[in-house]
Amino acid sequence: MSDNNSILELSFAMGETLLVNGAEISRVQETMERVAKSFHADAFNVYVISNAIFANGVENGVKHTTQLKHFPNTAIHFGRISAVNQLSREIAAGKHSVEESFRILENIKGLPYSPLPLAVLACGVGSAAFSYLFGGSPFDALTAFLCGLVLELYLHFTSTHSLSKFLTNLSASAFVTLCSVLLVLCGLGNNIDKVIIGSIIRLVPGVALTTSIRDFFNGDYLSGTIRMIDAVLVGGCIAVGVGVVIRLMSIITGGMPL
Repeated sequence: MSDNNSILELSFAMGETLLVNGAEISRVQETMERVAKSFHADAFNVYVISNAIFANGVENGVKHTTQLKHFPNTAIHFGRISAVNQLSREIAAGKHSVEESFRILENIKGLPYSPLPLAVLACGVGSAAFSYLFGGSPFDALTAFLCGLVLELYLHFTSTHSLSKFLTNLSASAFVTLCSVLLVLCGLGNNIDKVIIGSIIRLVPGVALTTSIRDFFNGDYLSGTIRMIDAVLVGGCIAVGVGVVIRLMSIITGGMPL
């Protein structure tokens, strides 16, 4: 399917946009079916898993088939998900033609992520807030804030070098733990554990875990299992990164109070 006047191509493109930006499976499938139905496709069948879409349908008496399209990586962008949802509702209300919908969808795909300075600040504030929430002192929160700033810069650096998700989380957790330990040893911060907890919160796969549970509740057991495994593996990488650094620093310093 490659015609920009094709109902099925529009449906597939909207589903693809949702999937690659982190939407749950039921939302992707429902949106694709709603679009095809709204434009009166003769027939439409779709099956979605966490990183692929299978779809086929009949439009104007011609059968179109997409055997498989694979999406190996996803990055969360709730703004794009919300915009596609709004577009699908407007299509269902009869407000757009297929051509207009394609133009709007292209604009949605171009919605930018947060600028780096804002992302860095948000990571720092989030790290400080969670450090304080988990029992850290204001001094610990300040230290976590600094570590959060450094972590987001490191993640931006790794994103430009195409590291795998697991290597990125392993190295990032080790790096931010090392920063936390060094700052506390230098007198900036009181509780190493509270600083580390706040600092690594940016890496925790909360969206993947939540989405996997929603997939389970919606009966999408395969996608739920895939995302659950992904979340567990990422959590394991974070634990290994933190544990290795803590163990090495404990050996070097002769033991650190946590």
